[in-house]
Amino acid sequence: MHDVLLYALPLFGLCLVAELAWGWWRGHQTYRLADTLSSLSQGLLSQAVAVVTPLFQTGLYASVHRHLALVSPGLWHGALGVAGSIVFYDFCDYWLHRASHESALLWAAHAVHHQSEHFNLSTALRQESFYTVTGAPFFLPMALAGVPTAHFALAGTVVLFYQFWIHTEHIGRLGWLDRIVSTPSNHRVHHAVNPAYLDRNYGAILVLWDRLFGTFTEEREPCVYGTVKPLHSWRPLAAVGQVYAELWRRMRATPRWADKLRVLVKSPGWAPPGVALQAMPTAERLAQPRFDPPSPPGKRRLAVGLFAATAVASGGWLAMADDLPLLANLAIAAGTTAALAVIGWLISPRA
Repeated sequence: MHDVLLYALPLFGLCLVAELAWGWWRGHQTYRLADTLSSLSQGLLSQAVAVVTPLFQTGLYASVHRHLALVSPGLWHGALGVAGSIVFYDFCDYWLHRASHESALLWAAHAVHHQSEHFNLSTALRQESFYTVTGAPFFLPMALAGVPTAHFALAGTVVLFYQFWIHTEHIGRLGWLDRIVSTPSNHRVHHAVNPAYLDRNYGAILVLWDRLFGTFTEEREPCVYGTVKPLHSWRPLAAVGQVYAELWRRMRATPRWADKLRVLVKSPGWAPPGVALQAMPTAERLAQPRFDPPSPPGKRRLAVGLFAATAVASGGWLAMADDLPLLANLAIAAGTTAALAVIGWLISPRA
């Protein structure tokens, strides 16, 4: 997986530059420097976490497949088997994605991907650090059905890469395709905080799952992006910890132990009776300007340089990570996290 990403990253970078240039030419720019650095930093952080959590990448799946598979792996051989594996993965991913919006603890891991108040290809790379860890059990039905581990990994890569192109405002409605697969129009709805759009269009490749299970909504009004409770920070650890901290505060304010557990498993907006939630009125949230506070140009240039160096170093690390001992990978992951924290500090308004 790391090798595939290394080959894909230059292409992703070219696509970001092309979208940036197209936005300038059309007079509709969807990028802001600090937001883009923040999103790309989350992408690097997610890869650092992936390197040090191999058990939740393929290890758990391979173990279940080896010992508990109920169907012969031979059923999945050939091109049809690979195609079936991708559809199966996409189905499991739909339920993981849906659960991650409907259960507070899973939302805490997934929220990072939604925090950007802009919608562009860098948002696609704003990956969640702990999503793979919390989501691993959702794919075990594939292992029980005998889908080989190699097919599982390939399907995950295909589904992940497919979602890259749908994070853009520059592609409009696509007619009949919008009714079958996930498209930019469908995914803009998913990232919006408009009341009519909340918790809709979960499908990664096939939006047919949403149509089948009642979670599909067409794009009918301009989208306002981000989360219902905005992050308003460029600091990567603040982004990762935002919802966890909120859940912790809510649990501390909850007297009954049963309700403390419900805080974690019920919807992100649920609170026990007597525990007040700080909710921004809908009209105020939709009218709120996008978060883009100024910071000194010198610090922004330094942040860009440091990010470029961190990205290059991370690429070299990913190329050799599988051959390094766990302690070495943990140390490098900690160093990467520290560098990304400095970048967030540089572009933050109080830096």
